[in-house]
Amino acid sequence: MSKALKAALLSALVFPGLGHFSLKKPLPGFLLSGTSLFCLYFLISAMLTIANDLTTQLQNGEIPFELIALSEQISNQLTANNGGLINFVSLILLILWLVAIADSFRLGRLQDQKDNES
Repeated sequence: MSKALKAALLSALVFPGLGHFSLKKPLPGFLLSGTSLFCLYFLISAMLTIANDLTTQLQNGEIPFELIALSEQISNQLTANNGGLINFVSLILLILWLVAIADSFRLGRLQDQKDNES
């Protein structure tokens, strides 16, 4: 398996930036991984806050335990609790992931070409 394919698969299937580490490019790997971890932390924190609020409302009987009511409440929570920010951070994470795949593939191809010339 070529270095380019291996690095791209690591970045695509495991975590952004991991392909850079396999190519011995730690600085871009740390930047991509660190930023992605921050985005994931924010998203998980926001989702846990919404889930906690929803659980409290269910326990207090404020909303019925029905699928439609739960879906509506989740939508309301998302719009009320920085829904735009959650969407923005999700978009940033997606872009980071795609950049990590493309860049690790590019760097891997350069290393593969360099190895073939030697």
